[in-house]
Amino acid sequence: MGERGDIVRTLQRAMGGTQRELAAFEPGGGSPAVVGRVAAKGLADELHDRGYLVVDGLDGKAHYLALPTRAELADYPIGAVVEARGLNEPRAVDRTIASLAASGLYRSDHHLALARSQAADGHDPDALVERHVRRLEALRRAGIVERLDEGVWRVPADLPERGRQHDARRLGDVVVELRTSLSVERQTRAIGATWLDQQLIGGNQGLVDKGFGREVREALRQRADFLVELGLAERQGQRVVLARNLLATLRERELTAAAREITAQTRLQYRPLVDGERISGTYRRSVQLASGQFAMLDDGVGFRLVPWKPVIEPKLGHNLSAVVRGNSVSWQLGRQRGPAIG
Repeated sequence: MGERGDIVRTLQRAMGGTQRELAAFEPGGGSPAVVGRVAAKGLADELHDRGYLVVDGLDGKAHYLALPTRAELADYPIGAVVEARGLNEPRAVDRTIASLAASGLYRSDHHLALARSQAADGHDPDALVERHVRRLEALRRAGIVERLDEGVWRVPADLPERGRQHDARRLGDVVVELRTSLSVERQTRAIGATWLDQQLIGGNQGLVDKGFGREVREALRQRADFLVELGLAERQGQRVVLARNLLATLRERELTAAAREITAQTRLQYRPLVDGERISGTYRRSVQLASGQFAMLDDGVGFRLVPWKPVIEPKLGHNLSAVVRGNSVSWQLGRQRGPAIG
Protein backbone atom coordinates (compact mmCIF):
# COMPACT_ATOMS: atom_id res chain seq x y z
CA MET A 1 0.00 0.00 0.00
CA GLY A 2 2.85 2.37 0.85
CA GLU A 3 4.60 1.61 -2.43
CA ARG A 4 1.41 2.19 -4.41
CA GLY A 5 0.91 5.49 -2.61
CA ASP A 6 4.44 6.54 -3.59
CA ILE A 7 3.72 5.64 -7.21
CA VAL A 8 0.50 7.68 -7.24
CA ARG A 9 2.31 10.72 -5.80
CA THR A 10 5.09 10.31 -8.38
CA LEU A 11 2.53 10.23 -11.18
CA GLN A 12 0.70 13.27 -9.84
CA ARG A 13 3.93 15.29 -9.56
CA ALA A 14 5.00 14.30 -13.06
CA MET A 15 1.69 15.28 -14.68
CA GLY A 16 1.28 18.49 -12.66
CA GLY A 17 -2.15 19.96 -13.22
CA THR A 18 -2.80 17.77 -16.29
CA GLN A 19 -5.79 15.51 -15.79
CA ARG A 20 -4.99 11.87 -16.51
CA GLU A 21 -6.18 8.52 -15.25
CA LEU A 22 -3.24 7.06 -13.31
CA ALA A 23 -1.97 3.49 -13.78
CA ALA A 24 1.00 1.34 -12.77
CA PHE A 25 2.27 -1.03 -15.46
CA GLU A 26 2.24 -4.60 -14.12
CA PRO A 27 3.76 -6.98 -16.68
CA GLY A 28 2.86 -10.09 -14.71
CA GLY A 29 -0.76 -9.03 -14.41
CA GLY A 30 -1.60 -9.15 -18.10
CA SER A 31 -1.29 -5.39 -18.64
CA PRO A 32 -1.51 -4.49 -22.35
CA ALA A 33 1.44 -2.84 -24.04
CA VAL A 34 1.85 0.86 -23.29
CA VAL A 35 2.99 3.37 -25.92
CA GLY A 36 3.50 6.99 -25.02
CA ARG A 37 5.71 9.98 -24.32
CA VAL A 38 8.27 10.06 -21.48
CA ALA A 39 6.95 12.76 -19.16
CA ALA A 40 9.35 12.18 -16.23
CA LYS A 41 11.96 9.73 -14.99
CA GLY A 42 14.03 9.00 -11.90
CA LEU A 43 15.40 6.35 -9.56
CA ALA A 44 12.85 4.06 -7.94
CA ASP A 45 15.47 2.02 -6.06
CA GLU A 46 18.74 3.87 -5.49
CA LEU A 47 20.31 0.86 -3.76
CA HIS A 48 20.00 -1.25 -6.89
CA ASP A 49 20.15 1.71 -9.29
CA ARG A 50 16.78 0.83 -10.80
CA GLY A 51 14.93 3.59 -12.60
CA TYR A 52 11.37 4.39 -13.50
CA LEU A 53 9.56 6.29 -16.25
CA VAL A 54 6.29 8.18 -16.18
CA VAL A 55 4.73 7.72 -19.60
CA ASP A 56 1.89 9.86 -20.96
CA GLY A 57 0.14 7.14 -22.96
CA LEU A 58 -1.71 7.11 -26.25
CA ASP A 59 -4.58 5.58 -24.26
CA GLY A 60 -5.08 8.82 -22.30
CA LYS A 61 -3.56 7.44 -19.07
CA ALA A 62 -0.38 8.31 -17.18
CA HIS A 63 1.62 5.10 -16.59
CA TYR A 64 4.33 4.35 -14.04
CA LEU A 65 6.93 1.97 -15.52
CA ALA A 66 9.61 0.32 -13.40
CA LEU A 67 12.60 -0.20 -15.69
CA PRO A 68 14.60 -3.45 -15.87
CA THR A 69 17.63 -3.49 -13.55
CA ARG A 70 20.22 -2.97 -16.31
CA ALA A 71 18.31 -0.20 -18.12
CA GLU A 72 19.96 3.24 -18.30
CA LEU A 73 17.78 6.29 -17.64
CA ALA A 74 19.89 8.26 -20.12
CA ASP A 75 18.56 6.02 -22.91
CA TYR A 76 15.04 7.46 -22.47
CA PRO A 77 15.04 11.26 -23.03
CA ILE A 78 12.15 13.38 -21.80
CA GLY A 79 9.71 13.77 -24.71
CA ALA A 80 10.83 10.53 -26.38
CA VAL A 81 8.26 7.92 -27.43
CA VAL A 82 8.60 4.48 -25.81
CA GLU A 83 6.75 1.18 -25.80
CA ALA A 84 6.56 -1.09 -22.74
CA ARG A 85 5.28 -4.66 -22.76
CA GLY A 86 5.43 -7.68 -20.54
CA LEU A 87 7.26 -10.83 -21.56
CA ASN A 88 4.61 -13.28 -20.42
CA GLU A 89 3.53 -13.80 -24.04
CA PRO A 90 5.67 -14.59 -27.10
CA ARG A 91 6.40 -11.82 -29.58
CA ALA A 92 4.06 -11.52 -32.55
CA VAL A 93 7.06 -11.48 -34.88
CA ASP A 94 8.18 -14.89 -33.55
CA ARG A 95 4.70 -16.31 -34.08
CA THR A 96 4.75 -15.07 -37.68
CA ILE A 97 8.17 -16.58 -38.39
CA ALA A 98 7.06 -19.94 -37.00
CA SER A 99 3.82 -19.89 -39.00
CA LEU A 100 5.66 -19.14 -42.27
CA ALA A 101 8.37 -21.76 -41.78
CA ALA A 102 7.93 -24.70 -44.16
CA SER A 103 9.68 -27.91 -43.06
CA GLY A 104 11.48 -25.86 -40.44
CA LEU A 105 12.81 -23.28 -42.92
CA TYR A 106 11.88 -19.58 -43.03
CA ARG A 107 12.65 -17.80 -46.33
CA SER A 108 12.61 -14.02 -46.41
CA ASP A 109 11.91 -13.91 -50.18
CA HIS A 110 8.78 -16.04 -49.72
CA HIS A 111 7.65 -13.80 -46.85
CA LEU A 112 8.27 -10.68 -48.96
CA ALA A 113 6.24 -12.04 -51.88
CA LEU A 114 3.37 -12.86 -49.52
CA ALA A 115 3.58 -9.45 -47.80
CA ARG A 116 3.51 -7.64 -51.15
CA SER A 117 0.47 -9.61 -52.31
CA GLN A 118 -1.40 -8.72 -49.10
CA ALA A 119 -0.16 -5.14 -48.61
CA ALA A 120 -2.72 -2.37 -48.27
CA ASP A 121 -2.06 1.16 -49.52
CA GLY A 122 0.59 2.92 -47.46
CA HIS A 123 2.04 -0.28 -45.96
CA ASP A 124 5.68 -1.12 -46.62
CA PRO A 125 6.21 -4.88 -47.16
CA ASP A 126 9.99 -4.48 -47.30
CA ALA A 127 10.07 -2.79 -43.89
CA LEU A 128 7.82 -5.54 -42.50
CA VAL A 129 10.15 -8.32 -43.65
CA GLU A 130 13.21 -6.35 -42.45
CA ARG A 131 11.79 -6.40 -38.91
CA HIS A 132 11.51 -10.19 -39.06
CA VAL A 133 15.06 -10.52 -40.43
CA ARG A 134 16.42 -8.33 -37.62
CA ARG A 135 14.69 -10.56 -35.07
CA LEU A 136 16.08 -13.69 -36.74
CA GLU A 137 19.60 -12.25 -36.59
CA ALA A 138 19.17 -11.59 -32.85
CA LEU A 139 17.90 -15.15 -32.33
CA ARG A 140 20.77 -16.52 -34.42
CA ARG A 141 23.29 -14.84 -32.13
CA ALA A 142 21.49 -16.48 -29.21
CA GLY A 143 21.85 -19.91 -30.85
CA ILE A 144 18.08 -20.39 -31.29
CA VAL A 145 17.92 -20.28 -35.11
CA GLU A 146 20.51 -21.09 -37.78
CA ARG A 147 21.15 -19.10 -40.95
CA LEU A 148 21.71 -21.58 -43.77
CA ASP A 149 22.03 -19.19 -46.68
CA GLU A 150 21.20 -15.64 -47.70
CA GLY A 151 17.62 -15.10 -46.53
CA VAL A 152 17.15 -18.70 -45.29
CA TRP A 153 16.98 -19.72 -41.61
CA ARG A 154 16.32 -23.02 -39.89
CA VAL A 155 13.88 -22.37 -37.03
CA PRO A 156 12.62 -24.71 -34.29
CA ALA A 157 8.94 -25.59 -34.07
CA ASP A 158 8.74 -24.03 -30.60
CA LEU A 159 10.35 -20.75 -31.71
CA PRO A 160 7.75 -18.43 -30.08
CA GLU A 161 8.28 -19.95 -26.62
CA ARG A 162 12.06 -20.15 -26.96
CA GLY A 163 12.11 -16.54 -28.12
CA ARG A 164 10.04 -15.53 -25.10
CA GLN A 165 12.38 -17.35 -22.73
CA HIS A 166 15.39 -15.70 -24.37
CA ASP A 167 13.85 -12.24 -23.93
CA ALA A 168 12.94 -12.99 -20.31
CA ARG A 169 16.50 -14.06 -19.47
CA ARG A 170 17.96 -11.00 -21.16
CA LEU A 171 15.45 -8.34 -20.19
CA GLY A 172 13.58 -9.55 -17.11
CA ASP A 173 9.78 -9.53 -16.99
CA VAL A 174 9.34 -6.26 -18.88
CA VAL A 175 10.93 -4.61 -21.91
CA VAL A 176 10.83 -0.87 -22.55
CA GLU A 177 11.86 0.02 -26.11
CA LEU A 178 12.73 3.48 -27.37
CA ARG A 179 10.61 4.10 -30.46
CA THR A 180 12.08 7.53 -31.19
CA SER A 181 14.13 10.07 -29.26
CA LEU A 182 12.41 12.91 -31.16
CA SER A 183 9.34 14.59 -29.70
CA VAL A 184 6.23 14.40 -31.87
CA GLU A 185 6.45 18.18 -32.35
CA ARG A 186 9.91 17.86 -33.94
CA GLN A 187 8.76 14.98 -36.11
CA THR A 188 5.98 16.87 -37.89
CA ARG A 189 8.35 18.55 -40.38
CA ALA A 190 11.41 16.33 -40.13
CA ILE A 191 13.09 15.07 -43.29
CA GLY A 192 13.44 11.42 -42.38
CA ALA A 193 11.46 8.27 -41.67
CA THR A 194 9.78 9.15 -38.36
CA TRP A 195 7.63 7.34 -35.83
CA LEU A 196 4.72 9.50 -37.01
CA ASP A 197 5.15 8.12 -40.53
CA GLN A 198 4.91 4.60 -39.14
CA GLN A 199 1.65 5.57 -37.41
CA LEU A 200 0.27 6.99 -40.66
CA ILE A 201 1.15 3.76 -42.44
CA GLY A 202 -0.34 1.65 -39.65
CA GLY A 203 -3.66 3.51 -39.62
CA ASN A 204 -3.36 5.42 -36.30
CA GLN A 205 -4.53 2.48 -34.20
CA GLY A 206 -4.81 2.76 -30.42
CA LEU A 207 -5.27 6.56 -30.27
CA VAL A 208 -7.88 8.06 -27.99
CA ASP A 209 -9.14 11.60 -28.41
CA LYS A 210 -7.67 12.93 -25.17
CA GLY A 211 -4.28 13.55 -23.60
CA PHE A 212 -1.24 12.48 -25.57
CA GLY A 213 -3.46 10.56 -27.99
CA ARG A 214 -5.11 13.84 -29.01
CA GLU A 215 -1.70 15.52 -29.40
CA VAL A 216 -0.54 12.70 -31.67
CA ARG A 217 -3.71 13.00 -33.78
CA GLU A 218 -2.90 16.68 -34.37
CA ALA A 219 0.76 15.88 -35.06
CA LEU A 220 -0.29 13.25 -37.61
CA ARG A 221 -2.47 15.82 -39.39
CA GLN A 222 0.48 18.22 -39.55
CA ARG A 223 2.80 15.45 -40.72
CA ALA A 224 0.39 14.48 -43.49
CA ASP A 225 0.25 18.12 -44.65
CA PHE A 226 4.06 18.21 -44.74
CA LEU A 227 4.24 14.99 -46.76
CA VAL A 228 1.77 16.51 -49.24
CA GLU A 229 4.09 19.54 -49.53
CA LEU A 230 6.98 17.18 -50.28
CA GLY A 231 4.97 15.36 -52.95
CA LEU A 232 5.04 12.13 -50.92
CA ALA A 233 1.32 12.04 -50.17
CA GLU A 234 -1.92 13.36 -51.60
CA ARG A 235 -5.32 14.04 -50.12
CA GLN A 236 -8.33 12.30 -51.63
CA GLY A 237 -11.27 13.74 -49.76
CA GLN A 238 -10.83 12.75 -46.12
CA ARG A 239 -8.16 10.17 -46.95
CA VAL A 240 -4.42 10.68 -47.20
CA VAL A 241 -2.76 8.40 -49.75
CA LEU A 242 0.92 7.89 -49.00
CA ALA A 243 3.60 7.34 -51.62
CA ARG A 244 4.90 3.82 -52.09
CA ASN A 245 8.16 3.10 -50.26
CA LEU A 246 7.56 6.23 -48.16
CA LEU A 247 9.89 5.25 -45.32
CA ALA A 248 12.76 4.28 -47.63
CA THR A 249 12.39 7.52 -49.61
CA LEU A 250 12.40 9.69 -46.48
CA ARG A 251 15.34 7.78 -44.98
CA GLU A 252 17.38 8.18 -48.18
CA ARG A 253 16.67 11.91 -48.38
CA GLU A 254 17.79 12.41 -44.80
CA LEU A 255 20.93 10.32 -45.24
CA THR A 256 21.86 12.30 -48.36
CA ALA A 257 21.45 15.61 -46.52
CA ALA A 258 23.47 14.36 -43.54
CA ALA A 259 26.18 13.05 -45.85
CA ARG A 260 26.55 16.47 -47.50
CA GLU A 261 27.29 18.02 -44.11
CA ILE A 262 29.83 15.31 -43.26
CA THR A 263 31.52 15.72 -46.65
CA ALA A 264 31.83 19.46 -46.07
CA GLN A 265 33.49 18.75 -42.70
CA THR A 266 35.79 15.87 -43.68
CA ARG A 267 36.26 16.18 -47.47
CA LEU A 268 35.47 12.47 -47.69
CA GLN A 269 33.16 11.27 -50.45
CA TYR A 270 29.84 9.73 -49.43
CA ARG A 271 29.33 6.22 -50.76
CA PRO A 272 25.71 5.05 -50.53
CA LEU A 273 25.08 1.51 -49.32
CA VAL A 274 24.43 -1.30 -51.78
CA ASP A 275 22.03 -3.92 -50.44
CA GLY A 276 23.84 -7.11 -49.46
CA GLU A 277 27.33 -5.64 -49.95
CA ARG A 278 30.02 -6.31 -47.34
CA ILE A 279 31.61 -3.02 -46.27
CA SER A 280 34.40 -2.12 -43.88
CA GLY A 281 36.05 0.95 -42.40
CA THR A 282 37.01 2.73 -39.22
CA TYR A 283 34.09 3.58 -36.95
CA ARG A 284 34.53 7.35 -36.53
CA ARG A 285 31.31 8.47 -34.86
CA SER A 286 27.59 7.94 -34.57
CA VAL A 287 25.03 10.22 -36.19
CA GLN A 288 21.54 10.66 -34.71
CA LEU A 289 18.88 11.32 -37.34
CA ALA A 290 15.09 11.31 -37.42
CA SER A 291 15.34 7.97 -39.24
CA GLY A 292 17.43 6.49 -36.42
CA GLN A 293 21.07 6.31 -35.38
CA PHE A 294 23.82 5.59 -37.89
CA ALA A 295 27.53 4.79 -37.68
CA MET A 296 30.02 6.59 -39.91
CA LEU A 297 32.52 4.10 -41.39
CA ASP A 298 35.62 5.74 -42.95
CA ASP A 299 37.59 3.60 -45.41
CA GLY A 300 40.19 6.33 -46.07
CA VAL A 301 38.67 7.46 -49.37
CA GLY A 302 34.98 7.68 -48.65
CA PHE A 303 32.49 6.95 -45.91
CA ARG A 304 29.26 5.05 -45.40
CA LEU A 305 26.38 5.66 -43.01
CA VAL A 306 25.37 2.30 -41.56
CA PRO A 307 22.50 1.53 -39.13
CA TRP A 308 24.00 1.70 -35.62
CA LYS A 309 23.67 -0.83 -32.81
CA PRO A 310 24.67 -0.40 -29.15
CA VAL A 311 27.14 -3.30 -29.27
CA ILE A 312 29.53 -1.39 -31.58
CA GLU A 313 29.87 1.71 -29.37
CA PRO A 314 32.88 0.30 -27.43
CA LYS A 315 34.55 -0.19 -30.84
CA LEU A 316 34.76 3.54 -31.62
CA GLY A 317 37.99 4.10 -33.59
CA HIS A 318 38.29 0.41 -34.53
CA ASN A 319 37.97 -1.18 -37.94
CA LEU A 320 34.60 -2.88 -38.38
CA SER A 321 32.86 -4.78 -41.16
CA ALA A 322 29.15 -5.02 -41.81
CA VAL A 323 26.63 -6.47 -44.21
CA VAL A 324 23.51 -4.37 -44.73
CA ARG A 325 20.25 -5.81 -46.01
CA GLY A 326 17.46 -3.29 -46.28
CA ASN A 327 17.43 -1.40 -42.99
CA SER A 328 19.02 -4.25 -40.99
CA VAL A 329 22.73 -4.77 -40.41
CA SER A 330 25.01 -7.56 -39.25
CA TRP A 331 28.20 -6.12 -37.70
CA GLN A 332 31.50 -8.00 -37.70
CA LEU A 333 35.03 -7.32 -36.45
CA GLY A 334 37.82 -6.54 -38.91
CA ARG A 335 37.85 -6.48 -42.68
CA GLN A 336 37.37 -10.22 -43.10
CA ARG A 337 34.53 -12.46 -42.10
CA GLY A 338 34.67 -12.88 -38.33
CA PRO A 339 32.51 -13.17 -35.23
CA ALA A 340 29.29 -11.18 -35.46
CA ILE A 341 28.99 -8.48 -32.81
CA GLY A 342 25.64 -6.96 -33.67
